[in-house]
Amino acid sequence: MSEYFDDEQEKNNDYSKPNYHNETIFSKKVRAGKRTYFIDVKPTRSEEEYYITLTESKKVFRRSGGYYFEKHKVFLYKEDLNKILAGLTEVIDHVKTELMPNYDFTQFDREYDEEYETSDRKSHLEDDEVRDHLQWD
Repeated sequence: MSEYFDDEQEKNNDYSKPNYHNETIFSKKVRAGKRTYFIDVKPTRSEEEYYITLTESKKVFRRSGGYYFEKHKVFLYKEDLNKILAGLTEVIDHVKTELMPNYDFTQFDREYDEEYETSDRKSHLEDDEVRDHLQWD
């Protein structure tokens, strides 16, 4: 799923309406260069089961000035989680062992993005802005 939205569309969203299936139970933010990934656990409409959303968000600048957030979302349901995990593990292992066996993937093993942690407060506010734009999902 790919969605594009700008400031005008954002003004038309009504956040006051109850949206029980929009509630995030657990969330993990992963910063990766120019992109931010959100991995969220949300309840189903019955609120008795859960699903995972994986959202990629990227700030895109307009030639005329200003910007908008481009996002791509994948929904992962309980019946598919083991298959997706097995498939993803197999693909990652193939890349690491067959396609790029001499590449040092450990250079990316850190809990946080050092550049993000040492940046000024403005960057933190921009991250909050990205998250706020995702709230209507």
